[in-house]
Amino acid sequence: MAHIVIDRIEQISAQLASNAEETERLGKLSDATASLIRQAGVMRMLQPTDFDGYAAHPRDFAEAVMAVAKVCGSSGWVCGVGGVHPWELALMDRRLQVEVWGECPDTWIASPYAAQGIATPADGGYILSGRWNFSSGTDHCDWIFLGAILGAADGTPAQPRRLLHVVLPRKDYTIVEDSWDVIGLSGTGSKDIVVDGAFIPHYRTIDVEQVAAGTEAAQKAGRSETLYQLPFWAMFPLGITAAVIGITEGLLAAHLDYQRNRVTATGTKIKDDPYVLYAISEAASEIAASRLQLLEGISRLYDLADAGRPITFEDRSLMRRDQVRSAWRAVAAADEIFARSGGNAARKNNPLQRFWRDAHVGLGHAIHTPGTIYHSTALTTMQIDAPSPLRAMI
Repeated sequence: MAHIVIDRIEQISAQLASNAEETERLGKLSDATASLIRQAGVMRMLQPTDFDGYAAHPRDFAEAVMAVAKVCGSSGWVCGVGGVHPWELALMDRRLQVEVWGECPDTWIASPYAAQGIATPADGGYILSGRWNFSSGTDHCDWIFLGAILGAADGTPAQPRRLLHVVLPRKDYTIVEDSWDVIGLSGTGSKDIVVDGAFIPHYRTIDVEQVAAGTEAAQKAGRSETLYQLPFWAMFPLGITAAVIGITEGLLAAHLDYQRNRVTATGTKIKDDPYVLYAISEAASEIAASRLQLLEGISRLYDLADAGRPITFEDRSLMRRDQVRSAWRAVAAADEIFARSGGNAARKNNPLQRFWRDAHVGLGHAIHTPGTIYHSTALTTMQIDAPSPLRAMI
């Protein structure tokens, strides 16, 4: 049985689709789209129930993201990124949770997590400065997660290197307008963020290592729900890859609609062309396999946590390997059918080209980089310890 949020997305999917072109033109989610997503409750799926969230199974969250991305890639991407932030906030100090959600449980939180700033220790917290790229959906958010390097007294990175996730209210950072001019996922509004000497109290920070492997942060926060026992590097990639797979599902649906009555320049009806039909079925199967592999991976980790069993580095590695592979497989399949859609698929009034551009830009996210993930996982499955540099983002 589908989660109630997924049912709501189905009800608004036509409206989201009709808003997609405007969202791309604006370079951010349209107000109408943001309102629809709020009403559906997508961003509250991983939010704790004590702050009016659903604390949903991450599989349901991924399926909700796919459902949005299937009709509007940029909207699905914002849901996939922003929808994970309530999960992490649930692992932090309750004072911060009250600040963010106390008056409005529909408050959205942006990011990015890349450590592009330095947090220098100060009395009661840190002084933060830096500039961050790729803050998806940031125009509709009132708070933000930022990755930061712990600084020494002189403002340089401390040694050994230690990373923090810090949370700031909107008044403490600046959104750089006109910093998101791209060929795909244009409507995500993933603009740059600047922080110039903002004070961050200790309770608005969390050590990256605490959330990376799961359980430690949940125990400290008093969260016993299975959802909050999962590793960060399983949850954050989940939302992003779900968006990419949903986008390829949207491309496939648009392709089928387009090809149904299409006649080629030689007069051949596509419905009578066995070669194109073969490619369609093969691509559709690859996209379906990608969906299943992603959902199976997060479900496997959830089941381990739910049974009270430890989630090992090998478990995390296998999930990351399959998550990366599912994204690449889905986009490769999308390429196969886009290449068989003819020249008119490239026209800007054809949604096929938007889905195709969005899928490729989504694939370019750092969490889809296969090299070190594949390398580390291969070593790990041979019972060889992967060296530290290869263990990043696992």
